[in-house]
Amino acid sequence: MSMDSKEIQSLIKFVSKSGVNEVSIEQGEFKITIKTDSGPQEQHYIVQQPQQVQQAPVQVAPPAAAAPAAPAAAPVDAAPDSAANGNYIEIKSPMIGTFYRKPSPDKESFVNIGDTIGVGDVICVVEAMKLFNEIESEVSGKIVKVLVDDNSPIEYDQPLFLVDPS
Repeated sequence: MSMDSKEIQSLIKFVSKSGVNEVSIEQGEFKITIKTDSGPQEQHYIVQQPQQVQQAPVQVAPPAAAAPAAPAAAPVDAAPDSAANGNYIEIKSPMIGTFYRKPSPDKESFVNIGDTIGVGDVICVVEAMKLFNEIESEVSGKIVKVLVDDNSPIEYDQPLFLVDPS
């Protein structure tokens, strides 16, 4: 069994709203690659479906919870811990998924409290629909607090880290 056109359209909408540039799914001989361009909203879809292939149905996450990608960092209005956190920047999740601080269970965390990060540094991984997406920092500074536990489900725009930009 392969994906029907409704499932493919749902997947395309989810990918385009999640901020991911490319998704490839391969199950047996069924292959689908969806590429989005973060510039103009051009999207390329490649679907290869051979006839008479038996496989398990693919479950597609509903796109209703996904929203258009926003910058991963925004100023904090008032952090929950104390008024002194007002000058910190939150790094927020660009997508729904599972938050991982390490590239794999036997490796060290990408960043720890006290680490200095720069723009483009990988700070965590978010797994969405069996795809592991490296999240890069859009700010420079020092990690003050990790706001999410490793291996936790996260929502779109959920604060992940507090960064002191000074």
